[in-house]
Parts: sequence; structure tokens; C-alpha cells
Amino acid sequence: MSSSRPRAEHDPTFGEKVLAFNAGLRFDAPLPPGIEVMNPFLGSPCAQAASAAFYRKYYADHRERHIILGINPGRFGAGLTGVPFTDPKRLASACDIHIAACAPAHEPSSVFVYEVIEAMGGPAAFYRDWYINSICPLGFVRVDAKGGKKNYNYYDDRSLEEAATPFMLECLRRQLAFGIRRDVCFCFGTGKNAAFIERLNAEHGFFGRVVALEHPRYVMQYKSREKDAYIRKYVTLLSAAAQGEAG
Repeated sequence: MSSSRPRAEHDPTFGEKVLAFNAGLRFDAPLPPGIEVMNPFLGSPCAQAASAAFYRKYYADHRERHIILGINPGRFGAGLTGVPFTDPKRLASACDIHIAACAPAHEPSSVFVYEVIEAMGGPAAFYRDWYINSICPLGFVRVDAKGGKKNYNYYDDRSLEEAATPFMLECLRRQLAFGIRRDVCFCFGTGKNAAFIERLNAEHGFFGRVVALEHPRYVMQYKSREKDAYIRKYVTLLSAAAQGEAG
């Protein structure tokens, strides 16, 4: 079970540490042609208000938590709200956080994640034990000739992955100091994201082990008929880890 850590009298809460971390995120490495950084914490009224309300609601404590790492933020989830795998619709309907600056938007990954969260007792219960982010906390988009933008993963271009690796390592180290349990890390994505995180873990020894789960987007796009089975898998593995039984 997660526990409260010994702390100094004025030690910031877990949530305040997350908000300070987000506010300082900058990506200054060279980018491949046609790729732009997506930083929702720079000048987005929706992300600033939504993330502040979210982390002060669910993380106003000093509890230790396990971490789940996605790939990088998508345009219609964390790219809008500043909260990983939480689109504006789930922010309102599941978290009861209503931000006027956030236009309604739908992200399939968020739909799946919040079905898992509901199966684990709802947001208040889930976020007491879990902290979700992405191995790359800032997103990327590819801009086409007409100015259209599409989500882009850090591993979609080898030069981008290499440029982003120091940033990702520093971000992970900083987040571990929030009060992250180190016995096991879960990641979304059983392919390239899992391989990358497992390689970093082998080199730096961040966690006792890394457990890869099928990415929520993959489940929603390709395995929707089996969604309930994937929800059960998530619940079984995450519940065991929260109870100290992973391994």
C-alpha cells in the first residue's frame, strides 16, 4: 500500500511538485523538419486551470505512488488539459472539474483509461496510489504543407528520439523525487515505448522492473470487442502492484 513519507514542515505536496515541474518544462533540442513541440503549459488557459484544479484535488498530500508512463501527450487529451490521458470530457464527467476555458474534446485513450479508473473505485481511489505521465512529458506534432497537425511520437524519428533522450531522463529523475515507488513501473505500449523504457531502466536502475500494458489507443482502435478483457487485465495487475504484490 502507498504511505505518507516523512517530510519537512513546509514540504510541498505531491500535487504542488507536479505543478512546479510542469510549469518549468521546456524542450530546446533540435527537431527534425516539420516537427513541432506541443507544450500545453505555455500560455494555454485550459491546461493551466485544468491541471491546477486536478493536481490540487487528487494530489494534495505526501503519499507515495506508483508511476505509469505513456509515450508523449496527444493533442486532444493532455495536449489540452495538461493532465495525462484526461480529455476535457473526462475531466468534467469523471473528475467533476469544469473549466470554462476547456472546449469539449474526445480522446479514445482517455475513454479507456477512465473505464479502468472507474473499475478500480473511481478517480479519488485510483489517484491515491497512481501517478500517470508520459516518458516524454511534452508532445510533438507533424505539420503538413497545409498547416495541419498530427500527433507524433518521440520514437517515430530516430534523430528526435536521440535529441529527446536527455530531456526524458532528466524529467524522469525529477519526477521520482515527487515520491514515486521504485519497485515497479508500468508503461503504456508493449512495443517501442516499452523497449525504450526498459533500456533506460537497464542502464540507470530506476525501477525494480518495468511492466508493459497494451496502449489504451491500441485497445480502443484495434481490440474494442475485447475491451472488457483488457480492463480486467489492467485492474488485476495494477491492483496487485498497489498492494505490494507485483513481481
